[in-house]
Amino acid sequence: MVHSNAADVDGYLADVPEGRRRALVRLRELCRAELTGFDEVMAYGMPAYERAGAAEIAFASQKQYISFYLMRGDVLAAFEDRLAGQDMGKSCLRFRTPERMDFGLLRDLLRATAAEPGGSTTGE
Repeated sequence: MVHSNAADVDGYLADVPEGRRRALVRLRELCRAELTGFDEVMAYGMPAYERAGAAEIAFASQKQYISFYLMRGDVLAAFEDRLAGQDMGKSCLRFRTPERMDFGLLRDLLRATAAEPGGSTTGE
């Protein structure tokens, strides 16, 4: 599922392959718990979390992996040591299997994102 036409996150998760659904539901619950003051939306065919109209977090079930998008360059920089060695793009952590998802790291990234508004975006 590279791009979804789902109208909402519930519809998106219903379309995710069963083997990934549990992990993505858990990630959604974590986002909802940690990102107070954010709006949950569908953006670019994936679940995203916006504050003041700007997406700061998103996730997706891609063909080869689960991706977690962190569009805050300041948070990425603050976690540089913990992100070293992770499978990453410019603003995307990639998890090849649901079992490889580090929910402790994801929780800490979400908390850091929620702690301060704005910051620099990665431009991706």
